[in-house]
Amino acid sequence: MEEPKTGEKYLHFKGGEYEIIAVGRDCDNGVERAVVYKQLYRSETPKGTIWVRSLEDFLGEKEFDKDIEINGKVYKAGQRVKRFSLMSNNS
Repeated sequence: MEEPKTGEKYLHFKGGEYEIIAVGRDCDNGVERAVVYKQLYRSETPKGTIWVRSLEDFLGEKEFDKDIEINGKVYKAGQRVKRFSLMSNNS
């Protein structure tokens, strides 16, 4: 998957929408990358909440360790899903 770009919108597998603010580097080693993104909906946390996640996690997959239902969708133990999917490109 291509690296996220500022302004792009992504959909989390649980259904939340997020906008990319920036992709940065770790200040200690300059190698590890992180994605800074903004929540575009209201939930337990307010709309506009800023989140940071490693680039590897952001582009990676979630593997379920047990059967679980999230927002009406059932995921089976061992199932893998993309954590985020690109919704639009605003550049």
